[in-house]
Amino acid sequence: MTRVLIADDHAVVRAGLRQFLETEPGIKEIAEAASGSETLDQLRTQKSDLLLLDINMPDRSGLDILKQVRATHPDTRVLVLSGFPERQYAVNVLRAGASGFLSKESAPDELVKAVRTVLSGRRYVSPALAELLASELDVDSQQPMHSRLSEREFQILCKLAAGSSVSEIAVELCISVKTVSTYRSRVLEKMNFKTNADLTSYALRNGMIQ
Repeated sequence: MTRVLIADDHAVVRAGLRQFLETEPGIKEIAEAASGSETLDQLRTQKSDLLLLDINMPDRSGLDILKQVRATHPDTRVLVLSGFPERQYAVNVLRAGASGFLSKESAPDELVKAVRTVLSGRRYVSPALAELLASELDVDSQQPMHSRLSEREFQILCKLAAGSSVSEIAVELCISVKTVSTYRSRVLEKMNFKTNADLTSYALRNGMIQ
């Protein structure tokens, strides 16, 4: 029997997801969390087989939560949900260890299919995401600039674009200020930008932050 944890800061979204999951045979228990810290606290106190994780949590980045879960709860599969376009986050989320990525605009039957796929031990890739991944094989295709970043570089990009300082990021990620500065320099160089304002502008244009 399966235990699922729904992590989303919107009660209406959690209620909707719960409604669909309650009809699934084999799901024994459904828990909810409204923040990143609450999500990690629940995982520490009780094992979950599947975490449905919103990428845009209020207190911690969904990417940060994902990395923490993969490091401390490797048996918990993570299906990331997002209102952001698949093109902007999906590939990086999969690189970070998620078992799947699903747009919040997806139909209910696609959600059920994704949950079943992930719980069976496989990765879920939607038709739109499959097309995106296939396009990466085409060297002539126009890929977003952030697709050339490593997992950690992408994480730093998102934090800088959201307005976090180098020192704040260092504390949050438990790494040195020098290390964050090095990553920042790499991000700016790879994306051909000069300032954090350039990163914020890029993230806004591409729907990566609101």
